[in-house]
Amino acid sequence: MIRNSWWRYVPMVRNTPKIPKKKKKKTEVCSRLEAESGSMVYTAKVGPSILSSDLSQLGRECERMMECGADYLHLDVMDGHFVPNITFGHPMVECLRRCIGPDPFFDMHMMVSRPEQWVKPMAAAGANQYTFHLEATTNPGSLIKEIRESGMKVGLAIKPGTTVEELAPWAGQIDMALVMTVEPGFGGQKFMEDMMPKVSWLRSQFPSLDIEVDGGVGPDSIYRCAEAGANMIVSGSAVVSSDDPRSVIALLKNVVMEAIQKRSLDR
Repeated sequence: MIRNSWWRYVPMVRNTPKIPKKKKKKTEVCSRLEAESGSMVYTAKVGPSILSSDLSQLGRECERMMECGADYLHLDVMDGHFVPNITFGHPMVECLRRCIGPDPFFDMHMMVSRPEQWVKPMAAAGANQYTFHLEATTNPGSLIKEIRESGMKVGLAIKPGTTVEELAPWAGQIDMALVMTVEPGFGGQKFMEDMMPKVSWLRSQFPSLDIEVDGGVGPDSIYRCAEAGANMIVSGSAVVSSDDPRSVIALLKNVVMEAIQKRSLDR
């Protein structure tokens, strides 16, 4: 397995005459989905939120999610200031990395009031992507630069009350935009369908950007997320607490893959 190779697909340069190709299966088309123009390079990815798991068995729970088909793990870091709750910090991330090995992709959702403070500790602990909130910093550009220099991918999140236009100036500098579909800080909230226009606008303006949705996402809401253009799906209790998480992950991913395929064909 090549670590994290699925996060970006680099189109091959073809110097030879085109040869008629066999019709590809739907899943193969969806998994690659690169247009000749190179403008569509995103794929369907599902990341269980580990905060919904049995925290006394966190290492095993993460392994179970990966075995059930998860593409990445979504780790919610809360500091009790930016949001009311407190979860965990970089020491736990370091322990988890040692426990489950180098391959799982850690998407750190940093719900903290001073995201600049934790970039280097999280990078050292084994985080792969550092997703900070636009509302938590006065200098997003500097923070983006620091995250990249630390060897991590960059995610930028916005709360429901923040307009998508405020995120737009930074979209060309980040790897992923996170549109919160609940108020951050608490699990089990109802999915906010009125956030979908934000996702649609981002997809129309930044066709190759990874767009993540987080909050109340499950089998009942995935169709609206996929249709709007989200391709990275965070799901907590709908996956982790399911009697059959493998089937739920497969359902979420298939719905998104079909939406990506339709969007590609409609171009």
